[in-house]
Amino acid sequence: MHRRDFLKYSAALGALSAFPLINRAAFAAARPVLPIPTLIEPDAEGRIRLAAQAGKTAFAGKPVTTWGYNGALLGPALRLQQGKNVTVDIHNALPEATTVHWHGLEIPGEVDGGPHGVIAPGAKRRVSFTPQQRAATCWFHPHEHGKTGAQVAKGLAGLVMIEDNELRALMLPQKWGVDDVPLIIQDKRFGADGEIDYRLDVMSAAVGWFGDTLLCNGARYPQHTAPRGWLRLRLLNGCNARSLTLAASDNRPLYVIGSDGGLLGEPVKLTELPMLMGERFEVLVQISDNKPFDIIALPVTQIGMNVAPFDKPQPVVRIQPVNVFSTGTLPDALAAMPVVPATDGVFERRLELTMDPMLDMLGMQALEKKYGKQATAGMDHGAMGHGQRPMPAMDHSQMHHGAQGASGMHHGAMGHGSLAAGDGKTAFDIMNANKINGKAFDMNTPAFNVARGRYERWVISGEGDMMLHPFHIHGTQFRILSENGKPPAPHRSGWKDTVSVDGARSEVLVRFDHTASPQQAYMAHCHLLEHEDTGMMLGFTVS
Repeated sequence: MHRRDFLKYSAALGALSAFPLINRAAFAAARPVLPIPTLIEPDAEGRIRLAAQAGKTAFAGKPVTTWGYNGALLGPALRLQQGKNVTVDIHNALPEATTVHWHGLEIPGEVDGGPHGVIAPGAKRRVSFTPQQRAATCWFHPHEHGKTGAQVAKGLAGLVMIEDNELRALMLPQKWGVDDVPLIIQDKRFGADGEIDYRLDVMSAAVGWFGDTLLCNGARYPQHTAPRGWLRLRLLNGCNARSLTLAASDNRPLYVIGSDGGLLGEPVKLTELPMLMGERFEVLVQISDNKPFDIIALPVTQIGMNVAPFDKPQPVVRIQPVNVFSTGTLPDALAAMPVVPATDGVFERRLELTMDPMLDMLGMQALEKKYGKQATAGMDHGAMGHGQRPMPAMDHSQMHHGAQGASGMHHGAMGHGSLAAGDGKTAFDIMNANKINGKAFDMNTPAFNVARGRYERWVISGEGDMMLHPFHIHGTQFRILSENGKPPAPHRSGWKDTVSVDGARSEVLVRFDHTASPQQAYMAHCHLLEHEDTGMMLGFTVS
């Protein structure tokens, strides 16, 4: 950046520093102000302190028990620098064990925070690592096996942003909470008592846990006032199980500049942006016209998730421009994007994702009982076993009994991980009902070893299965070779840690530059959290 441009940009940022004093009160009466996560950087000794804790958050005027990091709900945004070591001191002040997984970070297995990195209630854990990857927006969340879905649903999630010289050379919007704005989008469901109503039962084990209320940074349809010019949105689909397609309510373009693993080679212009669970995208939106608009979630078509109110567009956040100007720009070129290496002779590894036919059938029955047949629209009801093996014979009364057991089951009833299925006598273990290569997750036995620094082609198959599986791999950022049998879309052709597997095969080119031992293995799993918690995950080592 030239000195003249630097001075001009610095002056503009100085003017914007007073902007929150202008905007926050001016429009507060209209709707809730968008909460902005606190931005934390390592102190002089390179340390950050995180505490996982319980608290109270107001929803619909009622105090609700929630969990968060360094607060009652969600967590701070951590800003790290490429090549600079950071030490994170984690205190678990929750009443149960948890872990902190650094989703998207390329770091050794011993600090990755998967299900082996358990922190007991009241205990502490210190992890140190040096991010070497390119600039990216990642996140951190719990990964306690069997309880990841519940702990995320209660509120545990935060952002991690890595910066590098390539990013700093661009004049992107960068005033945190003003023209550089995080949007953590989640759905929640609340019970009659007002508390978060999380249940892990046959329905959620089959289709995932989902809510009827859409939140953005923990608030329902908040408003953000922003300076005119380019607005940068860091988007995270933090839902347990719901995919989202985001758009502007007035159809203005979204310019995608980055995906899971960092900046793209050049901006990609879209009007609709699909997002899998766990995915991040950075977009720029032009708001110089001074016209207010909403970021909305378009009607959901995902099986099991297309029920009211998500069968219609849902507002995420209101963007209200004001008459202050930002000088952030949208560059024509963003970052050097290496060509995908040739895959001739590369070792190929196959992963087949499957669901137990009994879980599938009971889950669909419970879903239809609660939400009606529109919830399973598009499914072949004659193939609820997903083509894996013949379904067991069940008469109408048995099917009804199974559905009743599903819809009436509370999370606490799952302590033994089994459910009376069909005849009411057969024990059906939902905690091991979802599988990869025919096996449910085994904490003690890694599935395979990968040679450090060696490319592998992973073929991930959901063939014969009608459920969406957002597949996430720890410890790497990969390139998608094909997604559900098609070339990746331009905005999905950069660095990724999650790929869509939706009734077909997807292929990714992976390489791991750090080690992972059997005691602290990396994970590969479906990021529909209830699938992960009920077995659709495997551990692997790198050496």
